[in-house]
Amino acid sequence: MLLETIDWVIIGIFFLIVLGIGWQASRSAGQSSSEFFLGGRGMPWWLLGISMVACTFSADTPNLVTGFVRENGVVKNWAWWAFLITGMVTVFIYARLWRKSAVSTDLEFYEIRYGGKKASFLRGFRAIYLGVFFNCLIMGSVTLAAIKIGGVMLGLDPWVVVVGASIVVVIYSALGGIKGVVWADFFQYGIAMFGAVYAAYVALSQPEVGGLTKLITHPAVQSKLSVVPDFTDPSVWVPLLLFPIAVQWWAVWYPGAEPGGGGYIAQRMLSAKDEKNAVGATLLFNFAHYALRPWPWIIVALASIIIYPDMASIQAEFPNIDPTYLKDDIAYPVMLSKLGSGWLGLVVASIIAAYMSTIGTHLNWGSSYFVNDFYKRFVKPDASEKQMVAMGRMTTVVLMFFAGTLSLTILDNATDAFNILLLSGAGSGAIYLLRWFWWRINALTEIVAMVVATVMAVVLTLVVDDATVATSLLDGMTMKILITTGVVTVTWLATALLTPPEDKETLRAFYKLTRPGGPGWKKVVEEAAQEGKPCDENEGITWQMPRQVLLIFIGCTVIYSSLFAIGGYVYGNMIQGVILTMVAIVGTVALFKIMTKLNLD
Repeated sequence: MLLETIDWVIIGIFFLIVLGIGWQASRSAGQSSSEFFLGGRGMPWWLLGISMVACTFSADTPNLVTGFVRENGVVKNWAWWAFLITGMVTVFIYARLWRKSAVSTDLEFYEIRYGGKKASFLRGFRAIYLGVFFNCLIMGSVTLAAIKIGGVMLGLDPWVVVVGASIVVVIYSALGGIKGVVWADFFQYGIAMFGAVYAAYVALSQPEVGGLTKLITHPAVQSKLSVVPDFTDPSVWVPLLLFPIAVQWWAVWYPGAEPGGGGYIAQRMLSAKDEKNAVGATLLFNFAHYALRPWPWIIVALASIIIYPDMASIQAEFPNIDPTYLKDDIAYPVMLSKLGSGWLGLVVASIIAAYMSTIGTHLNWGSSYFVNDFYKRFVKPDASEKQMVAMGRMTTVVLMFFAGTLSLTILDNATDAFNILLLSGAGSGAIYLLRWFWWRINALTEIVAMVVATVMAVVLTLVVDDATVATSLLDGMTMKILITTGVVTVTWLATALLTPPEDKETLRAFYKLTRPGGPGWKKVVEEAAQEGKPCDENEGITWQMPRQVLLIFIGCTVIYSSLFAIGGYVYGNMIQGVILTMVAIVGTVALFKIMTKLNLD
């Protein structure tokens, strides 16, 4: 695809605006580490919510959805739609707890929930493991997707893509801190969504497609339209629905979908003005992420089936595409070749925006871990605010260098590494949920879970073949997650029950700070009261779990109803669309009415 002058002008203007945002934000970002990493804890819900959803709108996300639809139909999107329950649990249970904790990063949590050297070890080790190693691997994979898109769409060499995209994102991230990142996210999300919607419009306008009605009735598309798994075939609905809902949402830790919230999601919640803004931000994120975004990508994917029914048809029109990249997911950038001058530049800018919003968030998040939880905590405890900001900016540059190097060198063979990382979080998710509500969990519990999960991940990935553990219902990787989850869960439960708990002063201070409530803290609260040192000043008010569980159910209903109401309108099923729209409206009214009864500060 050849970009004309107008396309390059549009892309250039986009870069200038993003750099301008970073420069403007730099005026306050350099004042303190709180400003640089948390925006002074004064950010509104709508801005943080859009920033969360922009970060998860990566350059490779439309490609992933396109691959799902072409290979297995729209129903395959349940692979990520099923994670909604994780998001709703974060919204209505953990958002207020994170904001109440007043920590600067979620890793700082370790030294308010636990005590002693074990808590310090957890904080320092995970600062390097997650903030540097894991984070660079994620950024490297996103950059690899950008390399593929740049090569296919623009014919650019990999190093040109990496250097060009990295320079701009590093500048505004390093200058503006989180304020620069979230305001850039806000701008970039608007561009990215407009580009996705316009790409869908152009796809429908193609003569081979002939509009939305003809798309939906085309014989090649009919078998791909179902949004509900085939419940007569357990090999379909068990891995797509049952496994994520019954196990995956609570058992597996992964950035962006952490049980209990964490990572850059926690960073956004900690940046909020108050608990209400933290809850509002995560609610907006989940609605935009699951209900609003998918359908433009799905429409492009369905249209691509008509225009390019197989890989041979793509290769015939684009003979210069590297065969390595010739998979179903490449159909999305190929469909963008239908765009005209000017519009092509805008949509390319939207893809760049999707890439930069993800990388910018990961850079600030990773540097916050390194600076706050390693440098300040262990290397230079007396570091001034200016020194911490300077170290944050330096770390931003270094992290981008490592991520770019990974994407250009070894990352195309990193499948085993990713599997190890995914499995190394299996089974530990329940700890992140329960550590807020059960006093018996201690620092050693988390260390044992981390070690056992890592050993299991290495053995199952490098020694045990997927085919060995696969069953007729679940593939090898899913079975490995189940095996690891079972072993890790039994191990950490035994550790929690058989080893001494944290000292009572640490437990009481944590309870007094966060006020989680519930029967899991009854022993601690009663002992404190008996000693004349009460730690629950709001006894009988803080335990809101029944109401929160109801909100989780209603929230899932509202968002799924919205998602499939839009699907009904797209498919021309107006009755389905109207009924589900009414369900969503009624559910939303009930949701906000019940939310007013939550005890939020």
